[in-house]
Amino acid sequence: MALTRAGDEIAHNLGWAAAVFAVAALTDFLDGYLARRWKQESVLGAFLDTTADKVLVTGALLALVSIDRVSIWAAFVIIFREFAVMALRGVVATSGGLIRPSTWGKIKAAFQFVAILLAYLRLPDRWGPWYLDQWAMAVAVVITVASFWNYLTAFWHVVRKPQPA
Repeated sequence: MALTRAGDEIAHNLGWAAAVFAVAALTDFLDGYLARRWKQESVLGAFLDTTADKVLVTGALLALVSIDRVSIWAAFVIIFREFAVMALRGVVATSGGLIRPSTWGKIKAAFQFVAILLAYLRLPDRWGPWYLDQWAMAVAVVITVASFWNYLTAFWHVVRKPQPA
């Protein structure tokens, strides 16, 4: 009886975590959509938006790793990419340049958000060797690596331009 009650409490808490995460993810997308629609984009806004995404994803992944819902390798790849992109953007910004968020970055964020939400809500049945959320996280990792490659090429194009004297 006590074990069932503890399991119910964990499921209840994961449900709340999923709800909070879903609201944060939706407000992130809504904020970006409205900024573009109303032409209220700025360098500071782009920086703050991508930083908020990184904090949201990193925090959620660390929480999910701690309860064994996400493998550490998947979390490492995603978190490494987030910090590396932030560093690359910082390098470009010091020279007055800007690497704007790309379509790949938006796709990456969407897949990460879905995979994280599914990990919080884990469906009870496996799909072969993994649960649905684990398959979604694997896809999110592949897309994360692809978007990192996209940022690396954008970084090299910006950095290799001759700088004004």
